[in-house]
Amino acid sequence: MTPAKVNASIHKIVDAYKAKLSQYDEEIFQVTPPINGWSYSEVYSHIFDASLLSLIALENCIKGKGEDQPTHFIVKVILFLGAFPPAQKYKVPKRMADRVKKITKAEALDFILEFESSLLHIYPSVAGADQKVKTKHPRLGYLNSRQWLRFIEIHLKHHLKQLIRIEDSFQR
Repeated sequence: MTPAKVNASIHKIVDAYKAKLSQYDEEIFQVTPPINGWSYSEVYSHIFDASLLSLIALENCIKGKGEDQPTHFIVKVILFLGAFPPAQKYKVPKRMADRVKKITKAEALDFILEFESSLLHIYPSVAGADQKVKTKHPRLGYLNSRQWLRFIEIHLKHHLKQLIRIEDSFQR
C-alpha cells in the first residue's frame, strides 16, 4: 500500500474514533466493561498515546536517527496483510501499559486532535525518507518510516475492534 493510501486510511479510522467518542456517555466512558479489560477511556488513552509515540519514531527515521537493521519476515507479513494475526491475545509492553490511564472524553478528543496535527506535520516527509533508516518498535523490531505509518494504521484498526467488543459487552 502506498503511503498516501495508508495516510487516507488512518484519517478514516480516526474519524471513526471521533464518531464513536461522540456517542459515549461520559459516565460509561470510564467504566470497566462487563468483559473486564480496558474501559473506552483507557483504549483511547492507549491508542492515541501509542500513535503519538509511533509518530516520534517515524519522524526519527525521517531525520536519519535510526539504524540500518533488517525487519523480521513475520512483521513484513503483518504489514503486508494489514492486520495482526487473528485469535491471538496481545500483551501491551509494561512500559506502555504503565502509561494507560482513565481520561475524560474531552482529554480523548484533545489526544485525537494532537495526533491529527502531528500526522499532518510529519506525513509529507514520509515518501522522501531513506527506507534503510529504522527505529525499534518494542514488539515488532526495526521499522522504517513507511512501516511505522502502516503500523499506526494497523494498530488503530485493531483497537477500533476492541471498542466494538466493549460496546457489545455493555449491550448484553
